[in-house]
Amino acid sequence: MSSLEGEARMAAAAGKTHQPRSETRDGMRIDWDVPIAMDDGLVLRADVFRPIAEGRYPAILSYGPYAKGLAFQDGYPSAWERMAKKHPDVVAGSSNLYQSWEVVDPEKWVPHHYACVRVDSRGCGCSPGFIDHFSPRETKDFYDCIEWAGVQPWSNGKVGLNGISYYGINQWHVASLQPPHLAAMCVWEGAADWYRDMTHHGGILCTFWENWYDMQVKTVQYGAGERGKRSRVHGELVCGPEILSDAELAKNRSDFGSAICAHPLDDSYHRARSPVWSKVKVPFLSAANWGGQGLHPRGNFEGFFRAASKKKWLEAHGIEHWTHFYTDYGRNLQLRFFDRFLHGKKNGWDKQPPVQLQVRHIDRFVERAENEWPLKRTKWTRFYLDPAGCALTPTLRTPASGAGKGGVKRKNTLYFDAMGDGVTFLSAPLAQETEITGPSALKLYVSSSTADADIFAVLRVFSPDLKEVVFQGAIDPHTPVGQGWLRASHRQLDKKLSRPYRPYHGHTKQQPLKPGEAVALDIEIWPTSIVVPAGYRVALSVRGKDYVYPGGSGGRLSNFKNELTGCGPFLHDDPRDRPAAIFGGVTGLHFGGAARPYLLLPVIPAKRK
Repeated sequence: MSSLEGEARMAAAAGKTHQPRSETRDGMRIDWDVPIAMDDGLVLRADVFRPIAEGRYPAILSYGPYAKGLAFQDGYPSAWERMAKKHPDVVAGSSNLYQSWEVVDPEKWVPHHYACVRVDSRGCGCSPGFIDHFSPRETKDFYDCIEWAGVQPWSNGKVGLNGISYYGINQWHVASLQPPHLAAMCVWEGAADWYRDMTHHGGILCTFWENWYDMQVKTVQYGAGERGKRSRVHGELVCGPEILSDAELAKNRSDFGSAICAHPLDDSYHRARSPVWSKVKVPFLSAANWGGQGLHPRGNFEGFFRAASKKKWLEAHGIEHWTHFYTDYGRNLQLRFFDRFLHGKKNGWDKQPPVQLQVRHIDRFVERAENEWPLKRTKWTRFYLDPAGCALTPTLRTPASGAGKGGVKRKNTLYFDAMGDGVTFLSAPLAQETEITGPSALKLYVSSSTADADIFAVLRVFSPDLKEVVFQGAIDPHTPVGQGWLRASHRQLDKKLSRPYRPYHGHTKQQPLKPGEAVALDIEIWPTSIVVPAGYRVALSVRGKDYVYPGGSGGRLSNFKNELTGCGPFLHDDPRDRPAAIFGGVTGLHFGGAARPYLLLPVIPAKRK
């Protein structure tokens, strides 16, 4: 017996763990705090919601850290209030007593003959243990939970995974282990690559995870006792009955932010927390959010593009990160998918187009079916960066002076504060309506007065009167059209995985700059969609820091530390990662001679009728 198993058994004997119990209410059989033993002896706790009638049902399972007993309304009140007010279909047809953050509402799934299983991940909610997010240990726990659900007396042997964000990210990971009872999964706004999608954008550390840890995980850690909340359904503590001191709580969790910061390259730490695409073979629906820049959408698109699954579908939408998962639009899509693969219904899903896009316009979304991603009919279009007037032009204009040392002369260089607002290049008014849908890429020639430089690329749109067009993003209400990032010392490309429209960097070594010497950078700009009206302008900002919406604050949400100023919580402002001595110099953008910087955009011709 392992030490963890011994501790768990002693805690149970002392009455310090929730005891499993069952009841029938709101049209469901509910099993509370069901124990699930892991391979190392630790016991996790799950709630199971299933039909009252005896039978065998497929399971919709989620595994995560947010405390299964914490109501959405209590844990995330500002997000809930906004969603419920703007989208009344979310709250209709349910008591909403069992709504929890980013997982399915069982009142809307059990009537369709599903068992809904919510597992508190190791160290969180009612599950004891050491918190180490997305680690191989967590992924193995998830595997064990899937296999447990697949052999229960009420199970038909088929397990589906569904959920948003954390509950989507870990689906990619566990699918790489190929659990035998895993039959299908829906990854709703779920990042994949721990390094590129989540912790280091272009090699630049994102501070989101450290702040998220403080706000959304530590608050529901197992052992918080009365410092946590109580379930509004049964009144039990959502973090378990055991009361641990602050010192004990700290001992039972990783120093998450410091651990991420300690691994600035894509090493074994990151790879162990990322999927193996060749082993992801289960049928899946990958749902992305155009406005999720800084976390999820890259993983949704990469997963669809690279996973080995022969049965896979991609959907892309807009508005808030969590909302469409719960709307009739999103839930009906999920139900059709799972009905096909978990119930075996012949419901027409097999004729569902591989790609379903909510194409973004200035004032609306238009649904459109496609057959692949990126779209085959894409007209990859270069817009050259012209230093004369800081213009974006469809044709290359060569500066009058020729090449000097490093391929350019000083007079053909634009300089800006390396940690400042940078330079914006603006196109002429577009002669016709133009759709931009897909990934973009940026080619720059950059020098620094120091040994490194961080580039923040922002794709923007402006109205005829030069007011910026922004959107309700996954989190921030003032989200620009697209964003990309790259640390100059991380410029080495993975030639096998790179595409002209999607540069892919190895991030396995650093190549410091020689002060004043220009180097070529290929920068990935995450996929986006926007139909730009005639007369509007496309712009590119090359910055030395995160984008800030010039029109003012977007307010705050209860689950984030920072004010929403354009990038949501996905900021890159950790001084440990960006010391002024290295990143606080002057950055140069070079033009002329061999230096011909350009923005590559995915322009979509209209379909012929």
